[in-house]
Amino acid sequence: MAEHLTEQLEGGGSVDRVLVVDKIVGFLREIGLEVEMGAVPTSFLPGIKLMRNGLMVDAEKLLYPGDLLHEAGHLAVMTPERRNASQPAGEELGEEIAAQAWSYAAAVHLGLSPEVVFHQHGYKGQAAGLVAALSSTDGLAVIPGVPLLAWMGLTSPPTPTERSIFPQMLRWLREEEPPAT
Repeated sequence: MAEHLTEQLEGGGSVDRVLVVDKIVGFLREIGLEVEMGAVPTSFLPGIKLMRNGLMVDAEKLLYPGDLLHEAGHLAVMTPERRNASQPAGEELGEEIAAQAWSYAAAVHLGLSPEVVFHQHGYKGQAAGLVAALSSTDGLAVIPGVPLLAWMGLTSPPTPTERSIFPQMLRWLREEEPPAT
């Protein structure tokens, strides 16, 4: 795996990269995404490429294990038709925000530090701010991406008097296009 077997977290801790990759890959397969291990040519994120309903992962080129959850988040928030295309691709900013919230929820579900996904080398220097926003317990504050995840049927919607169940999820993969309102 790329350079080292442990990854240092911003808070001073570290994680075993092999164990984290195995945990994430197992989770992705469990929720219905495919994961193929093998050579990945040059890609946006080293060692990861979106494929039909899943990810191709090159363990030798993978720099940050948490990037697997972020890229899986893109697939999870796509409609099944787009997720199952031969070359699935994200299309809009809203999906990026939803993928960030999804990957945070997945990290929490797996018992991983959010810093595994939101590492210091990603998110244009805004990783710590994203973690703070996504982990907010500030009353009824709207957490970024949660209204979109709720619209997609993945978590409960916040209401004027109740928070969403986020980071808990109702399901992990978007099933269909919600009806127009």
